Amino acid sequence: MSEESKNSNLSELENENKNSKRNMIIIAFIVIIVAVIGVKFYLDSEKENEQLQANLEQTYGELDSISSQLDLKIAEIESLGGDITELQLIRKNLESEKEELKKSNNWAANQIQQYKDKVGGYEELLNLQDEKIAKLEAINKKLLTENTDLKSEKNVLNDSISRLRNNREELEDKVAVASRLKAENIKIIAVNSRGRERDDKEYKPRHIEKLKIQFNLAENSVAQPEGKDIILRVINPVGNALFDVATGSGSFMINGKEMFYTAKQEILFDNTQQELSFIYDRGEEYEEGVYQLELYADDYLIGKEKFIVN
Repeated sequence: MSEESKNSNLSELENENKNSKRNMIIIAFIVIIVAVIGVKFYLDSEKENEQLQANLEQTYGELDSISSQLDLKIAEIESLGGDITELQLIRKNLESEKEELKKSNNWAANQIQQYKDKVGGYEELLNLQDEKIAKLEAINKKLLTENTDLKSEKNVLNDSISRLRNNREELEDKVAVASRLKAENIKIIAVNSRGRERDDKEYKPRHIEKLKIQFNLAENSVAQPEGKDIILRVINPVGNALFDVATGSGSFMINGKEMFYTAKQEILFDNTQQELSFIYDRGEEYEEGVYQLELYADDYLIGKEKFIVN
C-alpha cells in the first residue's frame, strides 16, 4: 500500500473516532437532560401530591369544624322552639361528605376544590342560622315579656278572686250566723197526773207526770222559710240525756260528735214568731237534782233553760 493511501485511511479513522465521541457526548447529554426532566417531574409530582394531601386535610378539618358548629346551631334553635328538620338533613349530608373525604386517598385537585366550594356554602348557611337564632331569641324574649305580663295580670286577678272568695265566705258565714234560729220565751211546765200545770222551774217528783216545753222562734229576716228539725235534749243531773227510743229519742251529729236527743219534731219555719211545744212523758219518776234543757236546729244550739227537781 502506498504512503498516501495509508495516510488517507488514518484520517478517516480519526474522523470516525471523533464522530463517535461526539455522538456519545450527545447521547450522554440527552440522557442527562431526560434524567433531569424525570427528576423534576417526579419532584413536581410529589410536591403536587403533598399539596393535594394538605388541601384534603384542610378541607376535611373545615368540614369537621362546620359540623361541630352546625350541631351547636341545631341545639340552640331547637331550644328556642325553631324547626330543625332541614338542618338535620344538611347535617346528615355533611357527615357523608366527611366520610368520603376521609376514605379516599386519590383525590384530584378539581374534586377537592368542589368540597372547598361546599365549605363556603356551609359557612354561609351557618351565618344564616345566626340570623335565624337572633330572630328566635327576639320572639322568645317578646313571648317571655308577654308571659310575664300575663302572669302578673293573672296574679292580680287571682288576688282579686281570692279576696272576693274570702269576702263571699265571710259574708256566707255572717249570713249563716245571722240566719240561725233562736228560741225565746222558753217555758218548762210540769204536768201532774191530774193534768194540772205548774210553771215554777222547781218541782217535786210527784208534780211531774209529763214535761211540757213551750217557746217561740224569734223573728229572723235573714232565715229562709223552710222545713226544720227542732231537737230537744233533757239532761239529767249526772249529765246524760233522757233517752227512750219508744218515745222518739235518737242521735244526731254536732261538730263531728254523736249526741243523743230526747225528742224531735219537724216544722215549717215561716218567720212568724211561731210558738212550738214539746210534751215529754218519761214514764218514770224524776231523780232529784238540776236538769238542763237544750234546743237545737240545723245542728246548732238555739236555746237552753234549766229546772230543778227536789
